[in-house]
Parts: sequence; structure tokens; C-alpha cells
Amino acid sequence: MPASARRYKYLDLLTTMFVVILLVSNLVAQKICMIGPFAVSGAVLLFPITYIFGDVFTEVYGFSASRRAIWLGFFGTSLLYLMGAIVIALPGAPDWKNQQAFTVVFGFIPRILAASLVAFWAGEFANSYTMAKLKLLTNGERLWTRTIGSTIVGQGVDTVLVITLTFAGKYPVRTLANIILTGYLLKVAYEVLATPITYFVVAWLKASEHADAFDRNEDFNPFSLAGRDAEGV
Repeated sequence: MPASARRYKYLDLLTTMFVVILLVSNLVAQKICMIGPFAVSGAVLLFPITYIFGDVFTEVYGFSASRRAIWLGFFGTSLLYLMGAIVIALPGAPDWKNQQAFTVVFGFIPRILAASLVAFWAGEFANSYTMAKLKLLTNGERLWTRTIGSTIVGQGVDTVLVITLTFAGKYPVRTLANIILTGYLLKVAYEVLATPITYFVVAWLKASEHADAFDRNEDFNPFSLAGRDAEGV
């Protein structure tokens, strides 16, 4: 049956989880945490999971499902930023004393805001596109080559963009390169360690949904509103 005519049991739930994890990642991103010898954003704890979701969407449901989730995440994050700015600008009640703390948590700096949105959008689409193409090249075999390969590409695009757009001009190129390399390696390692979990989730979903998408006829334009039917096996 064509993918567009099917009603999947878990796709909407997974998409909702993806958006929630993305929003929480943005909220906790402003704290710098120490993980062993590394000083990293709190987002590192959750944000890499969005790439695992992207792999699952593309592998099981097809590129169009991943595209839908990415745009929902993009608009959800934009709304979070917009509402944060509006509520900060509104005057607080006379007996409310937490304006400064609220501003620290929700007061996203415009440059960071723009960098995060651009990096998320480009990185997630690079991840899903690579995942879909590698599936065709491997004929659906060796899932690990796709999950890790797509993360290497997607997280590379995301990390380079977000660090460069946020900090270019503030730090020397050598410092920027060190920040990019450290964050990138941690994200890729996260994906590699999560590979057994990804295998389990993908296998369970394929069996439950009776779906295994191959995007042979897909329009990979990220701005396309309706994807073509993904072929199954």
C-alpha cells in the first residue's frame, strides 16, 4: 500500500517525542556542564537523540516523514523563541521578583537563535538525505553504515554551522576549530554508542508497522510539501 495512504500506529507519537526533545534541548542548552574533562552545553545530553529519531523516521517511514518532523521541530523551536521574547518584554507583576532569572533562561540572544535554527535545519536534512541515499546504495543492508554515516555528515554540518555562526569573530579560528572538533566527536560517539538501541527500535517498528521505506522515487527537496510514495519491501 502507498505510504501516503497508510495510517501508522507510532509515527505521530514519535514525531511528538522528537519535537519535545528538541524543545527541551533548546531550553537546557544555555548551561555549560562538565562531563569528565569536557565543558559542553547541556543540549549535548539530549540533542543528539534527535538525529537518532531522524534515522528512524527515514529508515522506517521514508524521507518525507523525516522532512515533516524536521519542519514541525523548526516551527516549534521558532515559536519557543518568539514567545520567550514576547513574555520577557511584557512587564512583570509588582510582586513577581524573578524577571532576571526568567530572562536568563528564556532570553535567547538573537545571534544564537538564528545560528541554532539554521544549524538544526541544515544538519537534520543532511542527516536524513544521507540516510536515505545510503539505504539505496546498501540495498537496505548494514544499518550501522547508515546510522553512523548519516550522523557523521549531519552532525558535521550542524556543529560547524552553529559554532561558526555563533562565535565567528569572537574567538580565534584555532579556538573555534577546537570547539567544533570536541562537540562533533562527542555527538558522533553518542550515536555510535546508541547503535544497538537504534537497531532494536528500527527492527521493532518495522515489524509493528509493516514498513521499510526505500526512497527510490522521492523528491528530496526540503521545501516540498508532499513527498512521493516510498517503496517498501
